[in-house]
Amino acid sequence: MKNIFRLYLLTVFILFFSFSSLLIGQQKQPPQKRQEPPPVTVHKVKGNIYEAKGGSGANTGFFIGEKEVFVIDAKTAPESAKQMIAEIRKLTPNPIKFVLITHSDGDHVGGLDGFPKDVTVVSHHQTRKDMEDAQAFKDPAKRFYLPRLTFSEKMKLYSGDKVIKLYYFGPAHTSGDVVVYFPHEKVAFLGDLIFLDRDPLIHRHKNGNSFGLVKTLKSILKLDADTFVHGHGDIASPADIKGLIKSLEDKQVKIKALIKEGKSLDEIKKVFNVEDRPARPGRRRWLSLVETIYLELTEKK
Repeated sequence: MKNIFRLYLLTVFILFFSFSSLLIGQQKQPPQKRQEPPPVTVHKVKGNIYEAKGGSGANTGFFIGEKEVFVIDAKTAPESAKQMIAEIRKLTPNPIKFVLITHSDGDHVGGLDGFPKDVTVVSHHQTRKDMEDAQAFKDPAKRFYLPRLTFSEKMKLYSGDKVIKLYYFGPAHTSGDVVVYFPHEKVAFLGDLIFLDRDPLIHRHKNGNSFGLVKTLKSILKLDADTFVHGHGDIASPADIKGLIKSLEDKQVKIKALIKEGKSLDEIKKVFNVEDRPARPGRRRWLSLVETIYLELTEKK
């Protein structure tokens, strides 16, 4: 009995010591600091057209017009938008009059309330609807910045003798993607219509469509543009877009053939070495391009 009692006491001591050490170790760990985004930096694209990288959110841009500034997209947070505005102020005293929104994702529109209240926000009409439905825009401070000027297919804005053309070619990344085109400089801003270091992202919950993306990219190539600024990478060329179209079409053709052979979605994912990432708590699961194409090909019309 004495041996059993001693063993019991030893076990309790070991457990107590282990728990105490773990607790002390946790207390000694410094609190994790929130990683700050890199500062906003501005790079000339062509003429008076600039790209703004850094801060929170996607790459954005702006055009210094004759009497005003046109901004393309708004970062994720007002703090980053204000950093971008500070950089613009270093280049021109012209007021920011327009913010042109390429689509409704938070990393492109979340910083709108960092802009002056007299700006005119411009978007496709479906983008405005998506923003109205988003939880972030239930906040009155952000709701004030819902687009006041919308269009369906195309729009022209002017600054002196310069024209800025806005195009909508149909559902692609979302159902409201806008291409902002500067014909004189042959520059186009594409938002998230292209990703060059990974598969494109299609938001099915916003009625995006991979076949629509191919159509849109082919329409973009018909523009007389040689420089393409996008949300998540370096400036692209027509060759980059042609390569993306081929990659998309090759996947679509192969997935269609596999479906015809009777392959399941899981089997097709294995062919493409796709491993699904679990959704973060409270977030939706992002579908791979392979699953998106599969669903587009198999869903009932």
